[in-house]
Amino acid sequence: MNLRLIFTLCIATLFAGCATYAGLNYDKLFGPEEVRERTVALDTPQADFFQHDVKPIVDNRCVVCHACYDAPCQLKLSSVEGIDRGASKALVYEGTRLTAAAPTRLFEDAQTTQEWRDAGFHPVLNEREQSMAANMDAGLIARMLQQKERHPLPDQVQLEGFDFSIDREQTCPTIEEYAKYEQDNPTWGMPFGMPNLTAIEYQTLMLWLENGGIMNAHVPLTEQQKAEVQKYETLLNKSSRKNQLAARYIYEHLFLSHLFFSELDGEQPRFFTLVRSSTPPGEPVKRITTRRPYDDPGVDRVYYRIIPEQGTIVDKTHMPFALNKQRIENWKKWFIDADYEVAKLPSYEPEIAANPMTAFIDLPVKSRFNFMLDNAQNTIMAYIKGPVCRGQLALNVINDRFWVFFLDPDKADIPEVNEFYRSQADNLKLPGELESNTVPVTNWVKYSRQQARYLEAKSEFINKWFKNGEHLSTDVIWDGNGTNHNAALTVFRHFDSASVVQGLVGEQPKTAWILDYALLERIHYLLVAGFDVYGNFGHQLITRMFMDFLRLEGESNFIALLPADMRHQEHSSWYQDQPRQLSDFLQRNVAPFSQPTSVVYHTDDPKSELLDIMRKQVSPILLPRYDIIDTALSVEAEQQLASINQVRGEGLKTVPQITMLMVRSKAGDDELFTLLHNNAHINISSLFDENSNRDFANDDMTIVRGVVGSYPAAFFAIEEDQVKEFVDQFSALKSEADYVKLLDSFAIRRSSEKFWPFSDRLHAWYRTKQPIEFGLLDYNRFENR
Repeated sequence: MNLRLIFTLCIATLFAGCATYAGLNYDKLFGPEEVRERTVALDTPQADFFQHDVKPIVDNRCVVCHACYDAPCQLKLSSVEGIDRGASKALVYEGTRLTAAAPTRLFEDAQTTQEWRDAGFHPVLNEREQSMAANMDAGLIARMLQQKERHPLPDQVQLEGFDFSIDREQTCPTIEEYAKYEQDNPTWGMPFGMPNLTAIEYQTLMLWLENGGIMNAHVPLTEQQKAEVQKYETLLNKSSRKNQLAARYIYEHLFLSHLFFSELDGEQPRFFTLVRSSTPPGEPVKRITTRRPYDDPGVDRVYYRIIPEQGTIVDKTHMPFALNKQRIENWKKWFIDADYEVAKLPSYEPEIAANPMTAFIDLPVKSRFNFMLDNAQNTIMAYIKGPVCRGQLALNVINDRFWVFFLDPDKADIPEVNEFYRSQADNLKLPGELESNTVPVTNWVKYSRQQARYLEAKSEFINKWFKNGEHLSTDVIWDGNGTNHNAALTVFRHFDSASVVQGLVGEQPKTAWILDYALLERIHYLLVAGFDVYGNFGHQLITRMFMDFLRLEGESNFIALLPADMRHQEHSSWYQDQPRQLSDFLQRNVAPFSQPTSVVYHTDDPKSELLDIMRKQVSPILLPRYDIIDTALSVEAEQQLASINQVRGEGLKTVPQITMLMVRSKAGDDELFTLLHNNAHINISSLFDENSNRDFANDDMTIVRGVVGSYPAAFFAIEEDQVKEFVDQFSALKSEADYVKLLDSFAIRRSSEKFWPFSDRLHAWYRTKQPIEFGLLDYNRFENR
């Protein structure tokens, strides 16, 4: 250890003692707080030190808990701006608020650190006198790291004195409150409830903090990247009404995506964001900030600009979207060169803008549908990784695992279908038109009646359509044109988070969805474009309640391919002990479509046959990437691991939603697997009492190769020759005691000194094997057992 670091640690310890003084007056000691400039040019030693020495530690030890909306105390450490912004006592996820809160989106709702101070955020770096003493004693991050050094984790397998629940009360002390925080909670230093940093990591961070927490300015774009940005900005900002309408549509669907230029050779992916600006290409971006992407921009002309993503990529918000030559050709074919007229651009009034069936009525339906299907995983991922992703109430509207298919846009591209959508624009309105303050009950009645009118009209239309012609068959299902892997998807729910992957993963699910254009579009505008995470309780509740309608509609599209005499019976079996109003709705939703299917069934299990038929139909585009085959392990070990897919029953009650399993092969290669616990339900129609609807006897598991899910709750690390022992023990789980015994044998607990090395090993595997999808995992749901 060099003398400078030793001196730093001694001074840090000396000044840490000052924190015990009652009523310490920081203003008197170090002067008043004042926002400081902390960024320096990239070619300076301070910037190089931050980028190459400090930032990797911050990312891998801090960002794994402090990123996005659900970061404790809104402290986002994933960017320079987030570190400088600091923390807030205000909650983003507060389901009981009566009025909408002011948004606090980093990079959007304030542009300077001083504006964040005015909005109630307090610093985590010292903003008083810029001396070593002040930086160490009046900086929250420095104090929390020092606290961890003085009070490391207790020597316990299961930690005591910590609350790791996702909805735990937030403790967000300012520097003035910190002495009491440390006195009341001595073991709550950072990293919270995790092992301490190594000596070198700690010394590196303390050296950075001692010298004022200096960080690097933004990394400029390469000439190639600049050229690509210019190409897309030119395309999106032509002046014709057709072009402006198409660009608005593209933006409202991609505003959360991480864009990257997939044809730039020899570069690691750099991700970008599509934003609205009041300035045209060639001028500095002046971002237009509104609650929703379709809100009134307040300017005569909107320009669509592409800016680099400045934060560390984290899995829970990462939705990669490739930009390339084929993408441009498709956009031109669907929107720019297509034969249609736009007499007048739609307004931004909520009753128009919140309903895509009205706002984009001039865009060809087939073009819109093709756009959403072209990267359907991204389309549906936005439902999950957008702001709605956090919380049980938002996600108990879906089953824990189901397959998703789509109507073929070519089969639906007929004048009568397009005219039907036009005629139903009023019945396809969404709660987003009510904006962020909503009274849920009366509006639910209104939207329930509206949805009933639409379903009745839809049933009448398709009954008439199939009455005299061919009957409904699986030919209407999109097969991805034999090349697009988005034609079949699997959605996993993990209680209060979810994932979507390409392919039909796992055993046959209980339910499946078939999405037509109107359904796919409305879900996007309900859960993504129209959802406000800062909205009041009513807004969030009616969003959840309306999604019931859309889920039922997707399921009913699938049910329509079954024999007519069993459709209602099958659908109702998914909703045992259902409320009366849901029973009435199911009757209205399913029974009116009375035409027979042309699918020929040969067994007494038509649903299973149907899923087999549909799987075969999309088989050319199914990839084996999640299958446990061709790994570094022996075939025998692969088969033993795959047998976890057959484990089911009440013994799984103690198993967490997402578990990561690392197996080291006999040759020394790592293989990573994700174990997903699928919770069974007798129905998913209850808003608040989900546990009473659980069907523990039918819980099951899905094991996949690689990473699925952003929030692992447990880590297991084994050698290849331990695979059979692990699988046997896992398959025999009957109780909490059995699960704890499994942990004792194979787990890397959050209290283990092996936790951080394992985390680094896992992230290294993920980055190498899935480089485009890679993002840092989140440990806010990691269990303490």
